[in-house]
Amino acid sequence: MSLTTTVRTSGDFRADHRYEYARAAFDERDFEAAADLARQVLELVPGFAAAHAMLGRSLAELGAREEAVAALRQALSLEPEDAMGVRLDLARLGALTPDEAMTDGYVRALFDDYAPKFDQHLTESLAYRGPELIAAALRRACSEQIRDDRFGQTLDLGCGTGLMAQELAGRCAAIEGVDLSPRMLEKADKTKLYDALHEGELVAFLSGRGTGEADLVVAADVFVYMAALDAVFREAHRVLKREGLFAFTVQTHEGEGYILGEDARYAHSETYLRGLAEHEGFTLVIFERVSTREDRGVPVPGFLMVLQR
Repeated sequence: MSLTTTVRTSGDFRADHRYEYARAAFDERDFEAAADLARQVLELVPGFAAAHAMLGRSLAELGAREEAVAALRQALSLEPEDAMGVRLDLARLGALTPDEAMTDGYVRALFDDYAPKFDQHLTESLAYRGPELIAAALRRACSEQIRDDRFGQTLDLGCGTGLMAQELAGRCAAIEGVDLSPRMLEKADKTKLYDALHEGELVAFLSGRGTGEADLVVAADVFVYMAALDAVFREAHRVLKREGLFAFTVQTHEGEGYILGEDARYAHSETYLRGLAEHEGFTLVIFERVSTREDRGVPVPGFLMVLQR
């Protein structure tokens, strides 16, 4: 169970002070102290969602599942958009299905908070190379098909700070990005590589695009924040022109379908991805095992796919 780093206030100085002590105790794995301090905060400010979340997470670590679920549900009722990621905790406790675990509000808050240190943390701490791998795979795909390694209209799903556009610079006639996080989009805009940037959810973004308008759709490590990918595949196929390419990376697991992993990211199986591609009428161009990042120094297993309409 993890805590968001966004500064939260109850409006009461004493309560805020105790809440910060609770956060510190939780981080030091003193969960009994964290739970006790969270209760003290709630005596002062009963409607403070963050304290309910702290209490629930601390109780979960102490093995008090039913009490933890009750506290977490109270936090969620007070903050339905779930910027704190309480649904993830409820899913881990079996109180929600994996499909219900992640909201747009959580992803937006996560990346708004992450934006200032995003590029440096990814490339230096996590050895991230998703965009680099996708760009290289597209070169190989074009070479194998004896086609020009240049693209017309390109749509960058979950564009973040613009790392994918940097890898594709000079290879796209036009590129547009979409992301939930306004702070990430601010950084993407500074690259001066995008013809347009859109704030919003990516399936809704695709649904609003014209049929057959795109030559390339890319998604670098975006689907780890999505459970079912059926709608994405369907809309990507629709917006692509004939022989257009859909390239993306995912985390994977060895079972069936998709799961919510311990790292609070979704992992999709090979059979699930192949089945979706076939169902939507894509032709498989490249399907390979890759690792786009590390977790505590260990490569995270994943797939890279390039599909053709």
